[in-house]
Amino acid sequence: MRSGAWYLASIATTLTAAALLVSGCKSEKPAPAPSETASAEVEAASEAATEPAAETSEVPVGGGRAEKTENDLYEFSYSYPDAAGAIPGLKANLDKQFDASRADLVSSAKEGQSEAKQNDFPYHAYSYGEEWKVVTDLPGWLSLSSEIYTYSGGAHGMTTFDALLWDRHAETARKPIDLFISKEALSKAIRTSFCAALDKARVRKRGGPIDRSDEMFSECIDPVEQVVILGSTNKQTFDRIGLLVPPYNAGPYAEGSYEVTVPVTGAVMAALKPQYRSSFSVGK
Repeated sequence: MRSGAWYLASIATTLTAAALLVSGCKSEKPAPAPSETASAEVEAASEAATEPAAETSEVPVGGGRAEKTENDLYEFSYSYPDAAGAIPGLKANLDKQFDASRADLVSSAKEGQSEAKQNDFPYHAYSYGEEWKVVTDLPGWLSLSSEIYTYSGGAHGMTTFDALLWDRHAETARKPIDLFISKEALSKAIRTSFCAALDKARVRKRGGPIDRSDEMFSECIDPVEQVVILGSTNKQTFDRIGLLVPPYNAGPYAEGSYEVTVPVTGAVMAALKPQYRSSFSVGK
């Protein structure tokens, strides 16, 4: 009997210890491991915090060109805006002009440098700079003008101008004058308003009345022998015409260049080739 009681007591003691051990383990249960979803969310939040904010505009930027080279032989610069560079055909046209202008400058500069050396006089670097700008950007057209500066020895350089239109429908470049029946027709349509505006500009530059005895710089000049550009005030059609006049054409070199603007009138509309009249409107 004693042995049996001792055996039962031993079993009871063992069960009690096991119960206490299980209870202790439950009270110290470790926190569950994070799920795969939670881990992914944490990683995503961390990456987002280190990435730069997205651009607010998706419109591509660029396309224009601006180049400048300076050395002992020549100085060359050439640029056109993004609006022009974004049109492949126009960009190719302007890049071709870039190459031709630089090649001409290098060739003439080498010749000038050689002549200077042969004649034992100082050589000053030749220059060519051309900057294209947007005159107006219309649904069917992009109108551009450029100012050109050249120097090939002598007392000073010279400023001239150029202009072109990009016909979006035909995908080709045109000269503004090409939209008119003839140069004579456009000249007749704008001559009166051009001459009046030119005289006003002369008075402002000279600070007094025009001296009509000065035959060279007091008479009117032919507007279409200047560089013709087409502009707009309504962003839909051409309604004004600009005339870019280089030095010496309307006044002495010291007066610089002139820019005269005249409105599109009924006479101008009549001077247009029929297929281009819808791109113009009478200006104010």
